[in-house]
Formats: sequence, structure tokens, C-alpha cells
Amino acid sequence: MMPFSDPSDPRPPLPEWVQQAYQILVDAADGSHGELSYEAAYAALEEADAFSAEHSDSEYAVERLLKRGYLYEANGALRITDPLEDGDDE
Repeated sequence: MMPFSDPSDPRPPLPEWVQQAYQILVDAADGSHGELSYEAAYAALEEADAFSAEHSDSEYAVERLLKRGYLYEANGALRITDPLEDGDDE
């Protein structure tokens, strides 16, 4: 799994369950450059055995991932961001 904390970032790392939500969304979007509607993202999270079935938890996870740049919105859809894309040659 990709790192969710950057030593230069003063914010605390994302909680483990939000990190799990990211991986669920990556899988649901068929990869790191995939796209999901908000409804499909919430449904994927709520149907995953490893994630809470509460809609508010799904909304919170998506919001946190958007704020941290792991997801972005384009034309009303969620797109997966691959933050390691620039540094994966190491």
C-alpha cells in the first residue's frame, strides 16, 4: 500500500480505515486513473466487508481523501490520484 504520511506534511497521517477506503475505491475504479460517480464510490465502500456500512462514514472517507488529494473531482465524478506517480522511479 502506498504511504499516507509525508514527513514534510505537518498534518497527522490519515486513519487506517480511510486508507482502506482509498484502496477500495482504487479497486472499484479499476486502477489509479479510474473514475467513479459519488454514488458508485459510496456504494463500493458500503458494500466492502472491510469497511463500515454507514453512509456517513463513506461520505467522511471520500471527503478526507478529496482534501488530501488522493481523489479529485472532475465533471461531477471522482477520479483517483496516484501521488506516487512522480516518484515511483526510485
